Amino acid sequence: MDSPGLFVLLCLGVFDQAAASSVEEITWSYSGLIGQSEWSEYFPECGGTSQSPVDVITTQTRFDPSLSPVTPLGYSQHGNQPFTLYNNRHTAIIEMPEWMGLGGLPWLFTAVQLHLHWGNGGSNQRGSEHTINGMSADAELHVVHYNSELYPNMSAAMTQKDGLAVLGILIVTGEETNPGFNNILNYLSRIKHFGQKVFIPAFDIQSLLPEDLGRYYRYNGSLTTPPCYQSVIWTVFHERVQISKAQLLKLETILYSSKAEDPEKMLLQDNYRVTQALNQRVVFTSFSADSGKELSSGEVTAIVIGVMCGCVGLAVIVRFIVKTIRFLKVLHLETVVVNSSTSSWDVLHNNRPAPMPRINEPEKEKQKKQELVLNSSSAADRKDEPSPSCKSEP
Repeated sequence: MDSPGLFVLLCLGVFDQAAASSVEEITWSYSGLIGQSEWSEYFPECGGTSQSPVDVITTQTRFDPSLSPVTPLGYSQHGNQPFTLYNNRHTAIIEMPEWMGLGGLPWLFTAVQLHLHWGNGGSNQRGSEHTINGMSADAELHVVHYNSELYPNMSAAMTQKDGLAVLGILIVTGEETNPGFNNILNYLSRIKHFGQKVFIPAFDIQSLLPEDLGRYYRYNGSLTTPPCYQSVIWTVFHERVQISKAQLLKLETILYSSKAEDPEKMLLQDNYRVTQALNQRVVFTSFSADSGKELSSGEVTAIVIGVMCGCVGLAVIVRFIVKTIRFLKVLHLETVVVNSSTSSWDVLHNNRPAPMPRINEPEKEKQKKQELVLNSSSAADRKDEPSPSCKSEP
């Protein structure tokens, strides 16, 4: 090959490397420059038809009895090696050791990292990426794995359709503190700014997951951040994990997306992507709508108290109705007695006979005499009548 041709190839190679480097260095955001609405202009797959997150409409899901419970592998076997926690400007990330993995899927998946998404503590009550029937949770935990049976590493797997498996855990707030999440939240102040990194004591990753790993939603989707590769088998658990309001406040107020030396400090908040269209995809469930599950003692207590309160309320209502009916009956009877122009004998004629009219004494004597005369006349008339003769037989 002549030298001019070699020079052109070298120039093209340098240009390609520069172009690739510039793409990698694109600084995207959730709401600022190169925000969500502009992601697809710089990262074409963000405009694909199988994007994540999605809104799970439970009435439109399809039950798949072949879906088995998810099986974390080695999550509790953290060993003595510390975990790495760092701020990448978009979230807080923990690098997971390679001996941790995920079973219950068609292939074996090796753990890579976990991270969180949250809101800003405002009135919109948003924070999670996935929603259920349009309802958002306060935050969401993602545990990322790659298909180690088919691909050598995360970089090779992340562009393949069956390359990644991500667990989605919806987080809500309550009164009780979740000790598992304190293993992360207690160290956020040491990675406040973008680029900061710290080693933290290893802990049981499974303490971050819900107890019920058998009930979940499953669909094919994408990474929820650029480059949005459509390579993820998503598992979003039905059961939510609870943390305290104080724990959520730490997540919403400690981290910054800016560097420590930057003059303008930018709080890291609202780092969730809006839900994307399903586009003919089907969300499968590992449980049927009418399938029961074992209730916790707290849930059983709540149900019992609810039933008792319902019974008491029903008894009060019935008693009120009975007393009201009795009162109306008494009121109606009193109204009839007081306002009627007839005598009490007319009102109660069916129960008591009316009295005979009174006759004074002279009239009684006169009436007796008339009866005696009439009786005597009747007897005389009977004597004058011929008695019937008896006829003999011929």
